[in-house]
Amino acid sequence: MTDFTRRTLVKTSLAGLTLAGLASGTAPAHAAIPLVRKRLTLPTGIATGDVTTDSAVLWSRASGPGRMTATIQAVDNAGEILRGRFGFSRTIRGPLATEASDFTAKIQANGLPAGTRFALELGFEDENGSSETVRGTFSTAPGSVNGKNDGGTEDAGGGGSPSSSSQTFVWTGDTAGQGWGINEDLGGMRGYKAMHATRPDFFIHSGDTIYADGPIAATVTEKDGQVWRNIVTEEVSKVAETLQEYRGRHRYNSMDANMRAMFAEVPVIAQWDDHETHNNWYPGQILDDARYIERNVNTLAARGRQAWQENMPIADAAALWRPGKFDAGQYQPARIYRKIPRGPQLDIFCLDMRTFKSPNTDGMEPYTTNILGQEQVDWLIKEVRKSKATWKVIAADLPLGIIVPDGAVNQESLSNRDNGAPLGRELEIAGVLSAFKKFGVKNTVWLTADVHYCAAHHYSPERASFTDFDPFWEFVAGPINAGSFGPNDVDGTFGPEVVFSKAGRFAGESPRDGENQYFGHVELASDGVFTVSLRNALGAVLYSKALTPQR
Repeated sequence: MTDFTRRTLVKTSLAGLTLAGLASGTAPAHAAIPLVRKRLTLPTGIATGDVTTDSAVLWSRASGPGRMTATIQAVDNAGEILRGRFGFSRTIRGPLATEASDFTAKIQANGLPAGTRFALELGFEDENGSSETVRGTFSTAPGSVNGKNDGGTEDAGGGGSPSSSSQTFVWTGDTAGQGWGINEDLGGMRGYKAMHATRPDFFIHSGDTIYADGPIAATVTEKDGQVWRNIVTEEVSKVAETLQEYRGRHRYNSMDANMRAMFAEVPVIAQWDDHETHNNWYPGQILDDARYIERNVNTLAARGRQAWQENMPIADAAALWRPGKFDAGQYQPARIYRKIPRGPQLDIFCLDMRTFKSPNTDGMEPYTTNILGQEQVDWLIKEVRKSKATWKVIAADLPLGIIVPDGAVNQESLSNRDNGAPLGRELEIAGVLSAFKKFGVKNTVWLTADVHYCAAHHYSPERASFTDFDPFWEFVAGPINAGSFGPNDVDGTFGPEVVFSKAGRFAGESPRDGENQYFGHVELASDGVFTVSLRNALGAVLYSKALTPQR
């Protein structure tokens, strides 16, 4: 079928008019054909991220250089613009998107009313005028627990749950891994559609947002003989080594309509793990992987980090744009570990378990080795200790007690396969858990992904070799569009009980039927009850646990 676009029609019509004029003698022979100026587009959609009670990061990517613009308006639950005392409207001209940032740009929108739903419109401006615009929505976190939000009242219709402090969110990890990319025959990455259907207030992506080390082929023959058909681009056809190839991995995922639709309406809290660079990597590693020309993982990680930071709606120097600053669009990374306050009932503490990681050994060192690094450990203890939120969610990119080998002897995981006293990386986590107990921290929940199956773990000192901590829960969910694996063995140092687990039917199972692709869902009620459910990509609830807060 001929690709007869509007632009083609305009160009053809103008050319036809000119030729007709020449033939009729009404136009001079030297008359120039009018130029059709190319309007900027937003080829990878829009996203919001790190949304708090009063701020949000706004993200998009242009098809060429231009200045980002945003319009934010408070709306009710029906999407109607609010007026009068409940109204809020702001237009922001943000930074330049340039080739240096792969034409991505971010705006840090501050001073927003709490508990309010917003209509969002993002676009870009260049010498030809305004680009196309893409619309979305997001809600700031609740600002009070008395049934009235800081940004309005029940009648104002603000937020995902306007009449209370309740909120919901989802989490998962592992997107487009093991060669399972975007299969449009199956409707694309259906797990994102299932998460979106729950209408969450935000989404935690727990890492492996891309698989830079996993090429995606046009077809993959599955175990049962069915043929999986991927969309393929040049950048995903080989392992990523150059900055452009890492960027291409993120652009590839954004080609999925389900992901774009969800990100336009559901704020993202993004983490990274290993596959944003290379499987099981750690700083200082020299790869023994024949697929790579560049084998210095520090070089690869810097490129992967830049591409990840450019494409995730996480604050960085460019997001903190002020007139006259950062117009060159240069890359300036921000710290990945951070706190996202979500109102009086919830704080999210995002960890970075990759940047400061020590080499993968057997984990039996009688001294502390890094999974977080001392600076991050000190930050985590300090911030969780002073948090006044009812629930403190620790968003980790690696599980605590699950054993994940890296070869025959070494461990990728922080656990070391030994059920005795903490050693190596376990000593760091032991220090964190001990500090939580010492300072009387209550209501911590750990959420993670990484291992490509879902599980619910209860940790308790009565079952543990290390006993200086209070009991807590860890929930695991993923993959969302990758191969299914597991279940893995667990390490008994911190006394985990596997209350529930669900894995694929065989290692590397495709996402075809969605049954063994997983995400987690949390409903935090106004009374503080924290209900976690583990679900598959069809939306089916596989397990649920309601946690009542300790007061």
